[in-house]
Amino acid sequence: MTQPAQALPPDSREFPLGLHATRGTWIRDAHANAAVWAPAIDSMDVHWQRADGSWTFETLVGLDGGVHHGVVGPVAPGALYAFWPTGKELPGTVGEAQLLLDPYARAVETIHTASGTDEPPSRAYYSVFLQHVFDWGKSERPFTPWRDTVIYEAHVKGLTKLHPDVPEDLRGTYAGLGHPAMIAYLRELGITAVELLPIHFSIDEPHLEPLGLSNYWGYNTLGFFSAHTGYATAAAQAAGPAAVLDEFKGMVRALHEAGLEVLLDVVYNHTGEGPQYRPALCWRGLGDRDYYRHDAAGRYIDTTGCGNSLDFSQPRVVEFALDSLRYWVEECQIDGFRFDLAVTLARDEHNAFTPRHPFLVAAGASKALRGTKLIAEPWDLGPDGWQTGRFPVGWADWNDGFRDTVRDFWLRDVESIAAGGTGSSPARLAGSLAGSAETFAASGRSPLASINLVTAHDGFTLADLTAYERKHNEANGEGNRDGSNDNHSYNHGAEGRTEDEVILAAREKSARNLMASLLISLGVPMITAGDEFGRTQHGNNNVYCQDNELGWMHWPDDASSRRMLDATRTLLSIRRDFLARQPSTFPSRGEQSMLLWFNAAGLPMTAHEWNDPGTRTVQLLLGSTGGTINGLVVINGSPRETRIHLPSAWILQGQGVEGEQPRWFSQTFDSAGREPSGAQLRSGDADTVAGISVRIYRC
Repeated sequence: MTQPAQALPPDSREFPLGLHATRGTWIRDAHANAAVWAPAIDSMDVHWQRADGSWTFETLVGLDGGVHHGVVGPVAPGALYAFWPTGKELPGTVGEAQLLLDPYARAVETIHTASGTDEPPSRAYYSVFLQHVFDWGKSERPFTPWRDTVIYEAHVKGLTKLHPDVPEDLRGTYAGLGHPAMIAYLRELGITAVELLPIHFSIDEPHLEPLGLSNYWGYNTLGFFSAHTGYATAAAQAAGPAAVLDEFKGMVRALHEAGLEVLLDVVYNHTGEGPQYRPALCWRGLGDRDYYRHDAAGRYIDTTGCGNSLDFSQPRVVEFALDSLRYWVEECQIDGFRFDLAVTLARDEHNAFTPRHPFLVAAGASKALRGTKLIAEPWDLGPDGWQTGRFPVGWADWNDGFRDTVRDFWLRDVESIAAGGTGSSPARLAGSLAGSAETFAASGRSPLASINLVTAHDGFTLADLTAYERKHNEANGEGNRDGSNDNHSYNHGAEGRTEDEVILAAREKSARNLMASLLISLGVPMITAGDEFGRTQHGNNNVYCQDNELGWMHWPDDASSRRMLDATRTLLSIRRDFLARQPSTFPSRGEQSMLLWFNAAGLPMTAHEWNDPGTRTVQLLLGSTGGTINGLVVINGSPRETRIHLPSAWILQGQGVEGEQPRWFSQTFDSAGREPSGAQLRSGDADTVAGISVRIYRC
């Protein structure tokens, strides 16, 4: 039976929210200031576990602006605690039954209680009192400029779970990602930032347990200030929450020491409490109508597809998300965030998106977040949910237009042409490779606001785009109804696995074309982990619940994977070389960009050719103002081998290119798999380019 603790003088504060060690005269007694926003509750208790394992509680005597607060204790480091309305009947034994979590808890612990029957053990979640100190040594945040950034989207567990060079006890963990073998691979590949799928403490949706599945991706957050325990090593988990946080910070430190940034995929649009009928775990019990968005009838407005939407028209909800972001930056040295379903975070009191939403403005203006990368997934499932290009200055957007355009040109168009039809004109592709400037100009942003992607965790892998026409999600237990049906993919004549060498060669070439388009484009490229060597999920385009070898990364060493990996490394090297020759602000100032387009004959493109679906061969000259030319990209979307002429000296002069003539070009990449010959070609010379391929020349 829980007994009340001895009262303390009422010297508490309504800030900071959460449970924090007191300063001054009380600190030697290990007391803590407790504060929680719950405006609809008259009085609030905090229950905590003593050092001897018994439980006690204290009523929070202060109440200011809906925040209940009080000084409680002594509270030992690592103690479990929870909130509960004063006088309300407890749902069971404290320490076993589900009370209300602290939204600001620095750690969350799962309590399993045997049922005594054939039913599975019951589960409850408790907050952990954690005051953490970490030695960052000489580690510093890299602050990689946007123009030099290459993002690598990965899952902490899936990335190293099967990695042969990571020690077995570290595989699938924070420590595994920070292991020298993994860091060496990332550096050699040439990426600059690792974007991690959610590492906030998350729980499984109830429908998955009967299927023997779990929420592998982690987009079901229960602790926005807590690192997910399951990604720590067994040793750290056994040692407790402080050791788990040590391991997470150690991973960040190791990546920073290697010059790599760490970005977190964060899910502030909804919580793991799920639909309205589910039991209260935290926010629902503290203030359902204060935290969640409702319609006039009191029903949840769900713009996320996950059962609830946090109400960002509430200032305290905005404050909650900002406080969480500041914690991860200030305490864990995180370099940036990708915001899942970010439109939900920018909906006003009328549930309408506004680029001037207080959350977007405050995040962009926050001194604590200065220099932090802010990336929006610019859509949700609500009304007017597609907002690519409309986020404000200081934000970057996932560019779904780039994704679909590149897939269409290299996959759907090629399939259509093979069937006797036509493809699209080159205009859409050219606009995407040029940084989708028109998409972002209205918001006052440059091509650096475009996060270019061909794939992401959600959808087909790059290899599967070339091998499957249809999703194959049967293992998810939802009758193959989940996942997108609109994949813009092409299987090249056989669905899935095949031994046909012609089809396999065509698929490899298409994958290299897609990767080349991604890495030569203006903007910020994002590679999905494993695409660099042809990882497959066997046609499953929604492995959110596949915490197994289907969702994990395999590390093959066959000829096909080596060819793809070599191509990716080469393309990243070409990209670095090109950017190294540009002004430091390239391409944020439009006048510094020089993108000149020519047809197969080496002549400037005409308006007719831009809009003609029959024009499938174009040349892109890359350079900068002042006549500097760094490369020539030939895109041949025709199935036929095509003879081209490099732009002649007089044509280049007519386009404003100055400097020494003639220009010399050497081949450095060919997606058709041909080894670069090293031969020197002059401007105006002829060459032959394979059908459905990309060739790059260095100047």
